[in-house]
Amino acid sequence: MAEKMPGEGKGLLESLTALAATLVAVAHTRLDLLSSDLEEDRAHMVSLLGWTLIALFCLGIGVVLATILLVAAFWDTHRLLVLGSLAGFFLAAGVAMWLLVLHKARTKPRLFSASLSEFQKDRQHLVSRP
Repeated sequence: MAEKMPGEGKGLLESLTALAATLVAVAHTRLDLLSSDLEEDRAHMVSLLGWTLIALFCLGIGVVLATILLVAAFWDTHRLLVLGSLAGFFLAAGVAMWLLVLHKARTKPRLFSASLSEFQKDRQHLVSRP
């Protein structure tokens, strides 16, 4: 009696079905990664927009208070100290927020980086197959 080799009992249709199932699973995984990357990028952009608006608000308040400080510079006693402190606080907060926005914009992860690395792994795996 002839011995059967492993996988010899499978027909061509079963092999194609298994290959199709594998390809669909791989495509599903990659699309899931792409959607995760898009969601992550959207969240980053919303965060960046929020910090930008806060920075602009603080800088605007600082400019208004600095103007009031110049007007009040010729008034009596401690009004200058209060207005100067508030103007300095808002200007410093605005500059700090702006620096944070610049830092976040520069350190943003590359779009689709996880998906691209997974595609690279898939490609290497397929190329290295005997």
